[in-house]
Amino acid sequence: MKTAPVPVYCIDSYPEGHGHDAFHAQRLEDVIAGFSGIDNAHTHDFYLLLYVTAGTGTHTVDFVTYPVHAGSLFLLAPGQMHSWNLSADCQGYLLFFEAGFYLHRYPSSRLHAYPFFKPLHAPVVELPAGGGTFPVLLEHVLQEAESRFDNRLEVLRACLYVLLEMAARYARPEPAGSSPRQVRQLHQFEELLEQHFRTEKTVQAYAQWLNLTPNHLNALCRRHRGHTASDLIQQRVVVEAQRLLVHSRQPVKQIAAELGFQDASYFGRFFRKRTGLTPDQFRENR
Repeated sequence: MKTAPVPVYCIDSYPEGHGHDAFHAQRLEDVIAGFSGIDNAHTHDFYLLLYVTAGTGTHTVDFVTYPVHAGSLFLLAPGQMHSWNLSADCQGYLLFFEAGFYLHRYPSSRLHAYPFFKPLHAPVVELPAGGGTFPVLLEHVLQEAESRFDNRLEVLRACLYVLLEMAARYARPEPAGSSPRQVRQLHQFEELLEQHFRTEKTVQAYAQWLNLTPNHLNALCRRHRGHTASDLIQQRVVVEAQRLLVHSRQPVKQIAAELGFQDASYFGRFFRKRTGLTPDQFRENR
């Protein structure tokens, strides 16, 4: 039995929002009440910020399920698949924005540096109790989005920047004693991995691009991410394979080719070793 592809939403898919074509702000409870099927698995072509102020539940992002409670902050990049199961009393805020909205004022290097938007990082940030000024600023965003001031988009853009910078403060810190050079090398590896994981899957290649030895790169990744570089490469390939298996009706052979596997049988063995399921079994179970 073939499964239907997961829907991909754009910002104008959401009714009753406040903001702009490239920016949308709304209360979580209003989105839940006004958008049928929003709790089912879907993906977006924009960035998402979800902050929960009341209620409980679960939020599944790229096949990993996280608990939801008051104070939960989730940040998703375009292409990430998610669904949630929230209690009836859940409240909070949702912000959606396209990359161009942020990049109109701020550099792409900063947007791409936020750890929570990277595929191999957890998309959840634990804020201090009460959220500090986070909920206050989100409430201001809703008010500003409804205003008619000529410069409201600049104010919204500035608020978005502050929210992301505040979230970055509480994202998973690098280990104590990490040098700026080590952190920079790790981020460069992650950027290279995102660019090349479909065509290059060897630690040796990434190490060469970074002027490191494979052992040095593995040690760097193990210290900062808890996994070797080889593990991280394989994790990224598996996440993309899972997305493609669920997002589309492409044959497994075509997905294997898209991910750089010349042999679909080898891809099947690789996928099963990492997930415990064959590609077809994974697709049917979703």
